Amino acid sequence: MTLELELGELATEIAREAGALARARRRDGVRLAATKTTLADIVTDADREVEALIRERLRAARPEDGFLGEESGAEPGASGITWVVDPIDGTVNYAYGIPAYNVSIAAVQGEPDPETWVALAAAVNAPALGEIFTAARGHGAWWEGSRLAVTEETPAGALLGTGFGYDPATHEGDLATVARVMPMARDLRRMGAAALDLAYVAAGRLDGYFERGLRPWDHAAGALLITEAGGRVSRIDVESTRPMLVAGGREVHARLLEILDPKH
Repeated sequence: MTLELELGELATEIAREAGALARARRRDGVRLAATKTTLADIVTDADREVEALIRERLRAARPEDGFLGEESGAEPGASGITWVVDPIDGTVNYAYGIPAYNVSIAAVQGEPDPETWVALAAAVNAPALGEIFTAARGHGAWWEGSRLAVTEETPAGALLGTGFGYDPATHEGDLATVARVMPMARDLRRMGAAALDLAYVAAGRLDGYFERGLRPWDHAAGALLITEAGGRVSRIDVESTRPMLVAGGREVHARLLEILDPKH
């Protein structure tokens, strides 16, 4: 078995356990633990508990690896591999009882920097929906034993996903971006969980995706799902504080870049 497949199996196993814990805590009732950048950007006790579980399982299985988590930050490792984790992606959905939330786990090689790392394995588990999406570099992306493939033709226009930042100061710019993109769109979806949106692009449920301001744990797993499903992912305007991520099949990805990348 290759290293990529071994890491993929571990990511999947832990994502299943972590997803079960997140779902159980949701049934128990959600308690808000804090806010992050704005009052709308929340943390629940479950976020912290789920990340602690993931970190503990990874440390036991691969003690030399590094870790980068949304809630507990970075811990360097000695192996050259870092686990990039969002314990509950879509926390606001989670808190409100909307089932579009997930556990996102990725293993990357190199520094924990999206501009330089090589993604090796990924798992995105949406426990309330009963779905888990997995990928290993060079071995494809999968859902329920079926290999995933992005959509390549969109004759009726592209069904696109996006998201908005929590800072109200960014909303005007985000809405302006949507207005620029809508001429190529069949319609727009905004689910509030970036990793799940990216998994849906990999599965052909969305034709493309774009969003500013994603953090490494938001897209590490989902981006590998897309590339292993035959799609493309780009990060543009990376020198800014809110880089733009663009993803989709070849045609949709290219059209989004033409619209959104001033250097294109």
